[in-house]
Amino acid sequence: MKLKILLPHGIFAEQSGVLRMVAETTTGAVGLWPRRLDCVAALMPGIFTYETEAGGEVFVAVDEGVLVKTGSEVRLSVRQALGGASLAQLRQQVEQEFLSRDENEQNLRSVMTRLESGILRRLVSVKHG
Repeated sequence: MKLKILLPHGIFAEQSGVLRMVAETTTGAVGLWPRRLDCVAALMPGIFTYETEAGGEVFVAVDEGVLVKTGSEVRLSVRQALGGASLAQLRQQVEQEFLSRDENEQNLRSVMTRLESGILRRLVSVKHG
C-alpha cells in the first residue's frame, strides 16, 4: 500500500510498500490491510502505526483529521503530526510539544487580555469624553 500523511502546510510523510496500518478513529481502532474495502474515517488524536517491508513498525502521533483509503492508497489529512523511532521517544516529543504549546497559548492569552483592556479603556474614554 501507499501512505501519504498530509498537514495543512505540506506533506509530513510519503511511504510505499506499507504492509498494514492501525489508526485511532472516533469509533475505535481501525486496521488497514491491502485488501480492505475503501473507507473514510474521522481520526482522533492518538498514535498511528504502520509497518513497512523494509523499515518495520513506525509510530506517528497525529492530531484530529481524516483518513481516506482508496484502492491501495491511504491518505491521512491531520492538523499536526510527530514521528518517533520508538514509542518512548514519541511520548517525549509529544510532551515537549504540548509544554511549548501551553506556554505559547498562555503568552497569547496575556497579549489578548491587554489588547482587550486597552480597547475597553479607549471606548470608555471616548464615551465620557
